[in-house]
Amino acid sequence: MTRLFADITPLRKHRQFRRLWVGQLVSGMGSQLTIVAVSYQAYRLTHSTLVVGLIGVSQLVPLLTGAIWGGSLADAKDRRKILIFTQVAMAMASAGLVVNAALSHPQVWVLFVCSAAAAGFQGMDWPARRAALPMLVPNEDMTNAIALQTMVQQIALVVGPALAGVSIAAIGFSAVFGIDVATFGVAFVVAILLPALVPGGGGTPMGLRSMRDGFRHLRGQKLLASTYLIDLNAMIFGMPRAVFPALGTELFGGGAGVVGLLYAAPGAGALLGSLFTGWCSHVRHQGRAIAVCVVVWGTAIALFGVIPVLWIGLALLALAGAADVISAVFRQAVQQRTVPEHLQGRLSGTFFAVVAGGPRLGDAETGVVAELGGPQFAVWSGGLACVIGVAVILWRVPALWRDVGGGQVLTREQETEAVAQATAELSEGEPT
Repeated sequence: MTRLFADITPLRKHRQFRRLWVGQLVSGMGSQLTIVAVSYQAYRLTHSTLVVGLIGVSQLVPLLTGAIWGGSLADAKDRRKILIFTQVAMAMASAGLVVNAALSHPQVWVLFVCSAAAAGFQGMDWPARRAALPMLVPNEDMTNAIALQTMVQQIALVVGPALAGVSIAAIGFSAVFGIDVATFGVAFVVAILLPALVPGGGGTPMGLRSMRDGFRHLRGQKLLASTYLIDLNAMIFGMPRAVFPALGTELFGGGAGVVGLLYAAPGAGALLGSLFTGWCSHVRHQGRAIAVCVVVWGTAIALFGVIPVLWIGLALLALAGAADVISAVFRQAVQQRTVPEHLQGRLSGTFFAVVAGGPRLGDAETGVVAELGGPQFAVWSGGLACVIGVAVILWRVPALWRDVGGGQVLTREQETEAVAQATAELSEGEPT
């Protein structure tokens, strides 16, 4: 029974990982406050779902640039220093939102500029944070540490949006953005307390050649590349957050509180799902698990688009979030076992570009389709496209379906043998 639950051993055993985890929890909640507040403020100022979607698009190029360049930086320099710098930079971007919201006539262009700047620095932060993980946690605790790090993101996704809806109504946009600034202060202190995190061998030189080495490794790893592709498919077609302000205020007849609940629901499901990830380290066919999770995500999103009942919609979004977090654990586990240590920063940067860039492209896709066919059409059609996309990816990259936990891809004959062996191990009480 204990296998069902998340294993908190890494938090108990490894103090530096615990510090990194706490800092990410606090700053993550602040960032989620800002994401909801920016979207809702933009909709209040323009009454346009397209503008809300375009704010996400404006973050794409800075985020991709920051992630790819930041990945090379993380493999060359002390990752602790990078984390210290990015906390300060992201706090300054949020401070710009504080000033703008305090004006008698807030400017929409400031939302674009500050959000884009924050995305770029976040892109730098994530590769260093992810590449630091193997330096703080031994291999035997890695999968559980990944699950815990994923869990903290989901806690932020629940608490942040839920507080945002209430806080915007109670204290206003400027104060909400100010809270975000303060959370980066906490993350800054945590980063200072970490030890030096210099890459092995003193690091690799930065530059285009370093970046090319990372992309060359990715091209040679079809399994790893397919996990990136399937996540892009899910986020581009099945991420409906750009229409949450419109659905919350028009379809469901609410205000900031209902909008906040819509943003929080996937995170609530993801948090619940992350609490039951103890079994993930025993799954051999991790690629297959990823594909199933993405199908569940797309199906839940499609149903959300056709059932105009708030509580059912929230439950479906929660189900989608639970499927997504389990998929994320397996995708990150695949990365950790297929990428050598000296490439962790660069491939973590590419991974983050996919994870964070996909939802921005999804914002654009949802915003455009909503303008053409309405918010509900944008949601259900996107969910359906996501499910179809999974089938296409499995057809084009069968290695994803045949993957096993050791990073090996089996033939059909080997797969049958592996299943028989796993059954025998299970009957003897050994984990598979």
